[in-house]
Amino acid sequence: MRKFLLLCLFVVGLGFALFNFKGLANQGEFDSIVLDFREDIPATEIQSDLADIAQKYNLTPRLNSEFSVADNVYVVEGKKRLLKALKKSSLKQNTEYIEPNYIYRAFDIPNDPDYAKQWNLRSINVEPAWDETKGSGVVVAVIDTGVTQVPDLKKTKLVKGYDFVNDKIDASDDQGHGTHVAGTIAQSTNNAYGVAGVAYEASIMPLKVLSASGGGQVADIAEAIKFAADNGANVINMSLGGGGASHIMEEAINYAYNKNVVIVAAAGNANQNASAYPARYPRVISVAAIDASGNKAPYSNFGAGVDISAPGGSEAGKILQETIDPSNGQYVFAAFQGTSMAAPHVAGVAALIKASGIEEPAEVLQILKQSVRKIEEDPLNHFGAGHLDAGAAVKLALKGQITFRDFFRWLRDNGYLNPRFWIDGGTIALIPKVVMVLGSYLLAWFLRNYFPFNWSWSLTTGLVTGSSGLFFLKGFYIFDLPQWPFRVMGSSLPELGNAVQGTVQLNPFFASALLPFILVVLLLGHSQWKWFAIGTALGVASCLGVSAFVSPAVWGLGSAFFARSFLIVNALLCFGLAYWASQGEKKLA
Repeated sequence: MRKFLLLCLFVVGLGFALFNFKGLANQGEFDSIVLDFREDIPATEIQSDLADIAQKYNLTPRLNSEFSVADNVYVVEGKKRLLKALKKSSLKQNTEYIEPNYIYRAFDIPNDPDYAKQWNLRSINVEPAWDETKGSGVVVAVIDTGVTQVPDLKKTKLVKGYDFVNDKIDASDDQGHGTHVAGTIAQSTNNAYGVAGVAYEASIMPLKVLSASGGGQVADIAEAIKFAADNGANVINMSLGGGGASHIMEEAINYAYNKNVVIVAAAGNANQNASAYPARYPRVISVAAIDASGNKAPYSNFGAGVDISAPGGSEAGKILQETIDPSNGQYVFAAFQGTSMAAPHVAGVAALIKASGIEEPAEVLQILKQSVRKIEEDPLNHFGAGHLDAGAAVKLALKGQITFRDFFRWLRDNGYLNPRFWIDGGTIALIPKVVMVLGSYLLAWFLRNYFPFNWSWSLTTGLVTGSSGLFFLKGFYIFDLPQWPFRVMGSSLPELGNAVQGTVQLNPFFASALLPFILVVLLLGHSQWKWFAIGTALGVASCLGVSAFVSPAVWGLGSAFFARSFLIVNALLCFGLAYWASQGEKKLA
């Protein structure tokens, strides 16, 4: 009863909020009203209505343009009070609609001449974010090869940093990597020169921990993290990494995190199923790289530890920023690729979120993850929560601070009020799995009507093994553990052939009647375990039958017709196998 009452209260509260929330359609700015007269109204009647408006409200309606004559579209100056009055007047009988003449504005598009080449900034939907904030007041520490204030960083504020490699205050770049990374975060923008940056009103704290060769030591990096936390950094970007956990590094990360510093790091460029360190630490946001098409970049690490993905580029399209040429120290616009280029996109958006009033790192990460463009099929966790979306992240950061009504709008806009959100997590489609399990039980119930038997743990285990496995484990990622064991445990028997690789295509060896046949042959003489074999055959029959209609994809069989036919035939064979193995059974009393 208590749960029922809570549910009723939730539904009532939700209904009240949705009923009173008018949506984005009534939140625009306007100072005039559109009157669209019906086309079947005589011109004399329209003029009479317009004269009434002019006399009653002391206003002069006008044609919107010379092209409005045919459509009878007029505009009259006025705001909400006039709009309300006109909608209640007799005028509404002669008009198709009376509505606000909303004012739309261009998104903030920078005048940097090479901005058009920055596909990466458009990929993360940064322009709507700039309409709200550019990162003013936020300090981003770039722990890298140092930062040189090249011409396209002249308008970017650099705060006091440090060179931990040479133990001096001047943290200039002698390699080019750190300056490029700093440019992605806060390249001077709207300066009619070069390119743009994500959070171009944020300040950069240059911290040099990598030498001209690109290498650096953990002790220096750990000191740089603490320096950043102690000297006002709000966000830390580390486009660096390697193998091996470090206590001194993790201690520094925890220190900064506890001072509300958001820490972002590159996942690594080894194409391995695990983030590199320091991205691998739990309190660091690990960023994988995508290419210009939104696919996983060929080099990017993936899998365990990856939190989010952002543009890192590939040979087909790299990340352009101004930096230095290490061979001569000259300024140059260079296009790089790597997870090193992906991480500063996330650090820049984290700065925008911080500038929107969000303080705690955990909340920043939550906003980043909830605002992504989700990827429906990502069994190997190539993209973490999904693709970075700056506009959505800033919108969510701002809306999260306002009202109860905004909360419900956020729920609606992000799909939480859509039942599909709760029953389809992308990696695991819940409905097909439930249907597979229920289908296996229905098949067993059907057999029981002809060959009575008692339900047993061995039969139930077989039904689950054959139909769905422990499917809820498929999406598990536990720190420092490979993910494939969870995919294996979360797979049904037909899915075992693709569990390690994490592909969507079923292996025809596993997705057939062959393995259930082998189990039946081996266990038929055992009074208890033969029911496991029978249950497995029924479970596989259900799994293959559902897959034939939901996602008929079998390796080597090409089109859906052949794959579907293969699955249906083998589902029937599995049921026939269970039927044959069950014959002659007597009900156990």
